[in-house]
Amino acid sequence: MDLWAKGPGLALQSLQRGDNPAQLAAVQAIVALDVDVLLLTGIDYDLQGATLAALESRLAQAGAPYPHRLALRPNTGVATGLDLNGNGVLGEPRDAQAYGRWAGEGGMAILSRLPIDTENIRDFSGLLWADLPENLRPADTAASQLLSTSGHYEVPVVLPDGRSLRLLAYYASPPIFDGPEDRNGRRNHDETSFWLRLLAGDLAFKAPEPPFVILGQSNLDPADGEGRRQAITALLHHPGLQDPKPRGNSGRTEPNQTGDPALDTALYPKIGGLRVEVILPSADLHVSGSGVLWPPDQDPLAATLATASRHRPIWIDLAP
Repeated sequence: MDLWAKGPGLALQSLQRGDNPAQLAAVQAIVALDVDVLLLTGIDYDLQGATLAALESRLAQAGAPYPHRLALRPNTGVATGLDLNGNGVLGEPRDAQAYGRWAGEGGMAILSRLPIDTENIRDFSGLLWADLPENLRPADTAASQLLSTSGHYEVPVVLPDGRSLRLLAYYASPPIFDGPEDRNGRRNHDETSFWLRLLAGDLAFKAPEPPFVILGQSNLDPADGEGRRQAITALLHHPGLQDPKPRGNSGRTEPNQTGDPALDTALYPKIGGLRVEVILPSADLHVSGSGVLWPPDQDPLAATLATASRHRPIWIDLAP
């Protein structure tokens, strides 16, 4: 869902007023999705959590309350004091730790009907890009450059039987908007590669205990569009994970693409549909259903989803 604005506090203000068509459509889409735990990408962050609280208030008014919520500070817009894009000007959006016109633009958040175990959250977003084993970081990248665009988190939610399900959430940089050095393409690859290294025990952090689910916006289609596909391909085929391959039923076709359009999760102008979101449960979990909420155009919900975002929600059902 696109719940961001062009300046700090603007998304919060429009949520409070209730006059933004995209935000109102996002609320309708979340109600229609009707999931117990929801990861949002592209939602503005503020220190007090007011933006997320305003969204939850709208959802509660629509009959879909989410009593538990979490938003951690993203790396977007965090000033470095350096000229990271090398154009001789300081303080621009591309000079931040991750692209952002202001600190907190376009972060991540979790809404949940299940309790969140806040005492055992792990935030990996402070990892230096240079500290990721076998990284693809360009040689001229500043030593202080962090890996995560928005973040890499482990967030446990408490299941009804008392067990924990760990959500491994991320929101990667798109592999475009750069030059021949392919800085964004390399970063995008390495943000997905982080999970491969974590699962392999190659980092200073302990590997996550199952059951867990890797989920988020990879911003890379494994078959179509731009980008370096090695990491996302390896993650989708990792023996410790399962790819339910959620499918929509829009009936769309993409004759000039390689991938199955039913797996697409977003629609881009001049590019077409791409699969740029993933939900990958650990191998020990039983997946009883999955899908992309992308109905045919004649379905009234289709227009609502298109108004909410170019991205379409994906979901899985986990059996007890």
